[in-house]
Amino acid sequence: MNRLDCCRVEAVVNVDARGQMVLPKELREKAGIGPDQKLAVLSWMQGKDLCCITLQRADDLAEMVRRTYGPLLSAAVREK
Repeated sequence: MNRLDCCRVEAVVNVDARGQMVLPKELREKAGIGPDQKLAVLSWMQGKDLCCITLQRADDLAEMVRRTYGPLLSAAVREK
C-alpha cells in the first residue's frame, strides 16, 4: 500500500444552521455505521490550533479505554 493511500477525501458535507451534518450513505456503509449508532468526536490539536476532527465508534472507544486503563486501575485498587 502506498503511504498516501491511508488518507483521502471520502466526502464533502454541509453543516446546516443547527450545526448538523449528514454522513453520506456510501460512507456510512463503508464504515459499518448503522442507525442509532453512537460516534465519539475526537479533536486533534497542532499547537493551539485544531487541525483535525475524527469520528470513532463510541463502543470501540470505550473498549480501548477499558483495555488501556483497566489494568492500571485494577492495580491501583489492589494497592490500597
